[in-house]
Amino acid sequence: MADTATRHSPLEHAAGRFAAATRASGGALRLAELPFLAQVNVRLDPKGAAADAVGLALGLQLPLEPDTVVHASDRSALWLGPDEWLVVGPPGGPTGLENRIRAAAGDEPAAVTDVSAQRTTLLVTGPRARDLLAHGCPLDLHPRAFGPGRCAQTTLARAQVVLVARDEPRAGFWLLVRSSFAGYLADWLLDAASEYV
Repeated sequence: MADTATRHSPLEHAAGRFAAATRASGGALRLAELPFLAQVNVRLDPKGAAADAVGLALGLQLPLEPDTVVHASDRSALWLGPDEWLVVGPPGGPTGLENRIRAAAGDEPAAVTDVSAQRTTLLVTGPRARDLLAHGCPLDLHPRAFGPGRCAQTTLARAQVVLVARDEPRAGFWLLVRSSFAGYLADWLLDAASEYV
């Protein structure tokens, strides 16, 4: 994977607009891109030896409850399906993360794929974050239904996203969106955020 110093994020052109919208909201919202997070898709038998070995290697257990997230240190594991997870780590580490998972799985049946270049991550926080997302998301985003530690594959403004409610209530949400839809989603978020100016 290329060095992040020589790559351009899908939304680097929107950084100024995100900052301006954040300032204009008077603290109601914060919008930002979290570029280059390591993202590795993992498919394996959740009851097999590989699941335990991968969990030990990552320092976290792969979540078994649907639509949940497990965090440890600087890594998160998102439940995407009965035998599928997305492991998210800090920028610059997808190869190491992928290799660590492959080594832990050993000869057990597993599919491990670096999907870091496929998506970027948007951060939406602030007291009005849920209201903003509710404008374009079909999920019930009330904290009782979609509180901290929850995730879902859904749509936002007709763009497919993985939506993650961060662990602390004030930490807001991650939106993992395909790079090809990132500009469209950024424009939609900025337009919707204008209501809170």
